Amino acid sequence: MGSAPLLALVFMMAISMAIGFVANRSSEEGGFLKGYFLGNRGLGSWSMALTATVMSGGTFMGFPALVYKYGWVLALWIASYMMVPLCTFAILGKRMGQLSRQTGAITLPDLLRERFQNPALGIAASVLMICILTLSLVAQFKGGAIVLQVVLPALPELPSDLTTMLGRPSAFMYGLAIFALVVVTYTIFGGFLAAVWTDVFQSILMAVGVLIMLPLALAKSGGLEAATLAGVQAQGIGFAYAPGAGRDFLPLGLAASFFCMWSIAGMGQPATLVRLMAFRDTKTLRHSIFLLAIYNSLIYLPLVIIFICAQTILPTLASPDEAMPKMALAVAPPLVAGLILAAPFGAVMSTVSGFLVQISSALVQDIYHRRIDPNAPEATLRRISHLSIVAVALLAAVGAIYSPPFLQAIIVFTGGSAACAFLVPALMAAFWSRATARGALASMLGGVLTVLALYIPGWLAGGKSADPGIGEEGKFYPIFLLGIAPFVWGLLASALLGIGVSLCDAPPRPELVRRFFAEEAPPSPTAGN
Repeated sequence: MGSAPLLALVFMMAISMAIGFVANRSSEEGGFLKGYFLGNRGLGSWSMALTATVMSGGTFMGFPALVYKYGWVLALWIASYMMVPLCTFAILGKRMGQLSRQTGAITLPDLLRERFQNPALGIAASVLMICILTLSLVAQFKGGAIVLQVVLPALPELPSDLTTMLGRPSAFMYGLAIFALVVVTYTIFGGFLAAVWTDVFQSILMAVGVLIMLPLALAKSGGLEAATLAGVQAQGIGFAYAPGAGRDFLPLGLAASFFCMWSIAGMGQPATLVRLMAFRDTKTLRHSIFLLAIYNSLIYLPLVIIFICAQTILPTLASPDEAMPKMALAVAPPLVAGLILAAPFGAVMSTVSGFLVQISSALVQDIYHRRIDPNAPEATLRRISHLSIVAVALLAAVGAIYSPPFLQAIIVFTGGSAACAFLVPALMAAFWSRATARGALASMLGGVLTVLALYIPGWLAGGKSADPGIGEEGKFYPIFLLGIAPFVWGLLASALLGIGVSLCDAPPRPELVRRFFAEEAPPSPTAGN
């Protein structure tokens, strides 16, 4: 394979480290908490668009693995990403920005606490966000380790009894250690701005990598018809058909569920909501919607085509999660392959840095600073932030060693759980003056518990209770009640509980309603008139 792919990744990691160093200097301008965790609310249009692309290990590792395995139906799943800018920025963007400035909130739990004037709601939001994002990091760490596993040169083998116990080859463990060290270092240095600026750089890199890979894949596979026929021969007739055509993957109810996965549930992702608290002004938000819609189209549609082609080029791939790195090495010269591999690796790194900052902010701002030591000096807060990032990264790395085979299974669970926890409370906070703290808390807890109630029996049954079309026995899959994904039921329960409990509860205090929902006073008359 040569050293060119590895050199390209090393170059990309060096740039990320440099970005973290520069971001560290810029984030100090507004004080540690506001600068480190929110970038001083100064994101511009490009920063907003390219850091809210929902790119992650799921985009470049988990999603391609499913396209490779199951075919064209995944185009319907991913089509909902095209709607993310409209549903998220257009519906929630302006109002979340207003609330964050009215409350002075730095984190999402901060905002919910201040909007409803309820500390218990803030604590619950912090705990849920920490748990969900930490589990989500497991998939990202696994994705980063897989990319490095493919490109690393031969290194000394770990003891055989250790690799047997871990269930992972030595190359995976080396890749995991290197990935964790790099991403933790630059996140500690730069905080929120490191994540944002690295997102911008790596999002551009992703677009370039995908657009280079598309013609190469089409040329080597002999075209879409040949690739589709190869997929049908390898995986069955369902590879070429949409839901409801006799296929056993994503039947109609699940296809509809996953179409809603990001277009609706995407609004409730903590990573997106915190971006909506950090943009500069309304003009920035409008421009971001347009830019993000174009960018998503340039990324996701080519990815479907590329990994349809992979069935011809990589017919005997052992692990579908290796489809992206193996495909890059198969279709491109070594140096170009390294640049292409920088795209999925960059996607994973940018997601990890953003999640680590959010988890750290919840631990430091929402729990330690508010509940334990409100007078803690900035030096103490900084030290605890850095230690929390290291601790969470270690926990996620251990989880990556024992994670299930399909990355996307973890991402669907964590993404759905996050939406069921935060989407309805965020909508209530933003648009419903009658909403109460008890209603928001019931909505948050009820949504998550509904998802768990459908996942836990599936886990206990070893996957045998799962719909046969969404996974294999013994894997990370739930019960699909009436053929519908658990997060749809979770969102329904969250909405019913939020509305019902709020209406049964006493109305919120009038001064609280006036503070957040009173119309703006007319401008003062000009002096002398």
